[in-house]
Amino acid sequence: MTRISITVDGETYEHDVEPRTLLVHHLRETCGRTGTNVGCDTSNCGACTVHVGGTSVKSCTILAVQADGEQITTIQGMATRAPGARDETEGWHPLQKAFHVEHGLQCGFCTPGMIMASAALLAENDDPSETDVRQGLEGNLCRCTGYVNIVKAVQRAAAEMRGEPMTTNPEEGTMGEADVTERAGDADKLQDLEVAP
Repeated sequence: MTRISITVDGETYEHDVEPRTLLVHHLRETCGRTGTNVGCDTSNCGACTVHVGGTSVKSCTILAVQADGEQITTIQGMATRAPGARDETEGWHPLQKAFHVEHGLQCGFCTPGMIMASAALLAENDDPSETDVRQGLEGNLCRCTGYVNIVKAVQRAAAEMRGEPMTTNPEEGTMGEADVTERAGDADKLQDLEVAP
């Protein structure tokens, strides 16, 4: 066993770990960061993407001991929800809001990795073209959406992060800030829907 110390989403963890333990498993099983998904364990899908020392990393590609002393941000560290928040979207990162508004997810399994990879992309390019977004996310797979709405979501978040207002555009199906709050309550209803045979 090897003793490591990592800071995850602002909390410091010190644990003895098996040297062969992948960072993704340590984050999920020991640190409780289950928002980081295990998709393929082969570095193909990107569902396990986190930020290690400010760099976007597929956490199934590095060992927990390699992250010793590092600052790690997971999807659970992206939001800054304050106690007493008036609705579930309050405090969401602009990427989280944009993925919700632009329907940038279906099953949601790839979404944490997509958002983390998108955040790294926007840290380098605050006004990405469609091609920039597609190239920036080429290491992350989505088997549901076809990527069109993911690209829209990333560009929408980029605009908001640059200080541009979120506007309603019925032709493209985008919504304004008020619509985000209004639709937040609808998320609870999705679990009640049944798929027809």
